[in-house]
Amino acid sequence: MSKETAMPSPAKYVVRDLDLWYGPTQALKKVTMDIAPNAVTALIGPSGCGKSTFLRVLDRMNDLIDSVRIEGKVLYDGVDIFGDIDVIDLRKRVGMVFQKPNPFPMSVYDNIAYGPRVHGLQDRRKLDEIVERSLVGAALFDEVKDRLRKPAMGLSGGQQQRLCIARVLAVEPDVLLMDEPTSALDPISTSRIEALLEELKKRYTIIIVTHNMQQAGRISDGTGFFLHGELVEFAPTREIFTNPRDKRTESYISGRFG
Repeated sequence: MSKETAMPSPAKYVVRDLDLWYGPTQALKKVTMDIAPNAVTALIGPSGCGKSTFLRVLDRMNDLIDSVRIEGKVLYDGVDIFGDIDVIDLRKRVGMVFQKPNPFPMSVYDNIAYGPRVHGLQDRRKLDEIVERSLVGAALFDEVKDRLRKPAMGLSGGQQQRLCIARVLAVEPDVLLMDEPTSALDPISTSRIEALLEELKKRYTIIIVTHNMQQAGRISDGTGFFLHGELVEFAPTREIFTNPRDKRTESYISGRFG
């Protein structure tokens, strides 16, 4: 990737020549990019192109797969995430929201309090404050404030996904990774999540995998196009969608494949 396509520094993540293999199969090939802080970075591309694999590199979730081998460099706030670091602390600072809402089978309150309790917080007053603050941050408090003690599984799909976002916010992360967070939601819930991301980027760095190019165009500041494990192009979103440098990017965005 040419230097001209890098997002402006200082970067939250600096990725250089990242290669990843699942056994003999190479899933990422020499990925290089700088991810800006307090911005939404969208990762687009056809299924199986490496987007979600790359996202899972950023909090070392691929460590859980035995056959994975990684080469290259990934710096988070200047620190090598493959160096001598506390992976649990990394995953606390880098929260993940998945494609399908996955609330725990417990109350709304306990879903949010779960993370702080795992990290040792038992003070009820402080937990109350965290639960309210997190639900407010996820634009959900007004909808659930009268049902905090009721099962989270009783919420709608869109509410469950915002609950999962609130659950991540409760441990005070620095980065939000989102893997297709609205693909299972209706248009109204999707719109609410998108509006929420616009607010959240003021306080967090957000990296989102999406198949929805219109969504990427609406919500992101920078967009990376992946194809066959390669980062073909990474640039400000407006540039990617109006003046892509690579013919493959133009072909994908115009709907010729994918």
